[in-house]
Amino acid sequence: MIDEVPSTHWERLEHPPYSPDLAPNDFHLFGPLKNHLGGQRFEDDDAVVQEVTRWLRQQPKDFFAAGYGGLVKRWDKCLNVQGEYVEK
Repeated sequence: MIDEVPSTHWERLEHPPYSPDLAPNDFHLFGPLKNHLGGQRFEDDDAVVQEVTRWLRQQPKDFFAAGYGGLVKRWDKCLNVQGEYVEK
């Protein structure tokens, strides 16, 4: 189902609840974050939250823009193959 989101003039596209090929966190964010956190030890959950927050704030705007740009390309591929699996 495709419908327009009035406040943005964007179309909302439905997809399965878990689509790693269409989730920016899975294909763009978690890899670099995992590399950053690798080998570190944290005293508690709050320390992890602080480090992740610090890392996110240090990323340049183009890091996030690249993630969304990749999402647009993946959505385009998905629409062109009518919902079949999309490889990287």
